[in-house]
Amino acid sequence: MKERIYLFDTTLRDGQQTPGIDFSVEDKIAIAAMLDEFGLDYVEGGYPGANPTDTAFFGERRTSQATFVAFGMTKRSGVSVSNDPGIAGLLQAKADAVCFVAKSWDYHVAVALGCTNEENLECIAESVKAAVGAGKEAIVDCEHFFDGFKANPAYAIACAKTAYESGARWVVLCDTNGGTQPPEVRAIVEAVIAAGVPGRCLGIHAHNDTGQAVANSLAAVEAGVRQIQGTLNGIGERCGNANLVTLIPTLALKSAYNTRFETAIDEERLLNLTRLSHAFDELLNRSPDHQMPYVGASAFATKAGIHASALLKDPKTYEHVPPESVGNFRKVMVSDQGGKANFINALKRRGITLAKDDPKLDLLISIVKERESIGYAYEGADASFELLAHRTLGTIPEFFTIEGFRVMIERRFDSLGRVKIVSEAVVKITIDGQTLMSVADAEGPVNALDLALRKDFGKYQHEIDDLVLADFKVRILNGGTEAITRVLIESTDSDGVRWWTVGVSENIIDASFQALMDSVIYKLMKNRQLAGKIAAE
Repeated sequence: MKERIYLFDTTLRDGQQTPGIDFSVEDKIAIAAMLDEFGLDYVEGGYPGANPTDTAFFGERRTSQATFVAFGMTKRSGVSVSNDPGIAGLLQAKADAVCFVAKSWDYHVAVALGCTNEENLECIAESVKAAVGAGKEAIVDCEHFFDGFKANPAYAIACAKTAYESGARWVVLCDTNGGTQPPEVRAIVEAVIAAGVPGRCLGIHAHNDTGQAVANSLAAVEAGVRQIQGTLNGIGERCGNANLVTLIPTLALKSAYNTRFETAIDEERLLNLTRLSHAFDELLNRSPDHQMPYVGASAFATKAGIHASALLKDPKTYEHVPPESVGNFRKVMVSDQGGKANFINALKRRGITLAKDDPKLDLLISIVKERESIGYAYEGADASFELLAHRTLGTIPEFFTIEGFRVMIERRFDSLGRVKIVSEAVVKITIDGQTLMSVADAEGPVNALDLALRKDFGKYQHEIDDLVLADFKVRILNGGTEAITRVLIESTDSDGVRWWTVGVSENIIDASFQALMDSVIYKLMKNRQLAGKIAAE
């Protein structure tokens, strides 16, 4: 019989320590719902009483399936548990469980708490008993446990045992500084179990300061722990926390683990992993990490021709798991390194079928290689590649024609004598024989051009109202003021679909306009189901 591994998400609490991330109450409600729907066992919502946002968030229970967890400190030394306002706030929160953070390094007990080791043990015991007495599941995060164990193993173990013997359902060993190595994690966990705290009641909370939070979590599982704490996409303070988006499929799909363990995430739920990861990034208003294991856009992407040829024969040659198992997909990219196998497969995935000996295929390959030699990069701009293929094959509708555009930049002083930069763009477009001219101004020339381009699109206007430029990247390809510039634009729409387009020119405005044009045309193709799925993920 397989042993159960419990998944504890601390995105809303420890993940909020990430620089630049500050969740609103509405954000927290939305994320909690996402985590609950996905099927995680525990959702830690934050620290009621520490700030108005978390206090308001814990005014209601925010999960229907997952255990909803409130986080806070153990009682203060010298104050009874019934008179500690922090404990009162935790017990009054609309949560199913309370996770207490407890000092387990004697150095921190003396310096941070200013009490004796024995007083700290009493604070742990009384806090746990108070939570259990209030009908809450008690969890104790032993902060700095691994560093504390190295400094004073007897006291670190005493903290863990006190929590367990007082009634804590879980005693979580925290690598708070993130510097412990996997062999050390395994040995220390084994020592804790040997001292009398059973593995079925132990958890691991790993930080990623040496890039090994996932490895340390798995080492702890091997040693006996049965709860893993982590965050979505590995967010967290400093270098982040253990990434649940990587840990979950590893536990589910790798025989080293799935033959012995099971989690709440079954095969059906695992299919939603990529969507969950990307939806979370969307909520954070940031682009997904293309190279994230399992769910990244490049996780199952192949560029070299020989690799693509082998993939077509058997995907297992260059894939460790089927991409579909985590809701991702295979992507064979096109580039100047690619052979015919890359192109045939890339076109096939876009609904375009060409024989290996079709002269149009040779023409497309030569065009791609020529354009990449002057700076285009289609491996990162799938939508532009698809449009280039359609143009080469003569299968793209002529939605509109751009007759020309003009961009003006003016540097002037306002009435207070302050420097003001104003950009104005004019775009002339013809649709069904009717010429339209649009003018727009903005702080930047590319923004002004984008606004003008999309200001009056005639009969297509309603189709592009939800088109959003999610990211804009500029790269100078050679030196000097006459340098070649490559612009890569990431676009999205109300369907949550993303696509990438590219433009290259000696003029940054022209390069931007090329990418903008491709983005709009791809959106119109997508609306008519003429665009391939592979370019729009």
